[in-house]
Amino acid sequence: MQNPRKIGLWSLTVLLIVGIIGGGFAWQQHQQKRRQPRIVATTYAVVQIADKLNLTLVGVPTTANTLPQRYQHVAKVGNPMNPSVEKITALKPTAVYSVTTLRDQFGKAFKAQHVTPHFLDLTSVAHLEQTLTQLGNRYHRQSAAAKQVRHIQTAKKVARDRAQHQTAPRVLVIMGLPGANYMVATNRAYVGDLVRLAGGTNVFTSKTQEYMQPNDEAIQKANPQVILRLEHAMPKMVTSQFNQEFKDNAMWATTDAVKHHRVYDLQEPIFDATANMRVTTALDQVSHWLYPKKGAAA
Repeated sequence: MQNPRKIGLWSLTVLLIVGIIGGGFAWQQHQQKRRQPRIVATTYAVVQIADKLNLTLVGVPTTANTLPQRYQHVAKVGNPMNPSVEKITALKPTAVYSVTTLRDQFGKAFKAQHVTPHFLDLTSVAHLEQTLTQLGNRYHRQSAAAKQVRHIQTAKKVARDRAQHQTAPRVLVIMGLPGANYMVATNRAYVGDLVRLAGGTNVFTSKTQEYMQPNDEAIQKANPQVILRLEHAMPKMVTSQFNQEFKDNAMWATTDAVKHHRVYDLQEPIFDATANMRVTTALDQVSHWLYPKKGAAA
């Protein structure tokens, strides 16, 4: 018969081992949870990227766009143009992401709260590809990032093949804003970059500026064959503004684009002022507008 004292010691030893293992596992889980990034995305474009990379977010923008299912119950931090510093800091983020086109919108309030947003450059398709790769490396999502980059490169090749051996049309890109007039988008802007990749010639180019003030005389002289109207935010209002402008300003009727009914409206979620994960659909659409099938309506 075994000694009861030995049995008790063995039982106590087993319990201690189980306790140590369990405690170590709990500590490991706690440490892992502490190491998990707490990411706040302040624009819809950044939310789309995070979704494709399977990233967890603790904060998302307040937007009329439909958020991916996984983020629908995540804390809202306000409009991308003016997010709430207080709401963001309350989430104790390890990283806050916005885009370079909104850099000027983030002022002293963020600095006062010691919040330094990372501004992602989404002004072109190439920059979007670079951003995907960089975030994939940072958050160990290299495979997911590489998959998205391959999709984009395939779309670029399809557009390039469609434009091959054809004469590049002259294209004007304009962006309307609610309650304001419109701006001309150059080759440096995202939609301008789509035009380039689709094989079009942007009639307004710049080495540094994404947007510039419109000039009727310059537009008339350029005589665009295709006009793309980006209706950024509140599309119904902006579309109405564009329609009124094209009705009231006789200059537009002199352009080949209006004469041949090749004026197209670009709206969210497919089109935006910055590159986003709808890029393959957007590029395909621009490509078809610039090079419609023969016999099809332009």
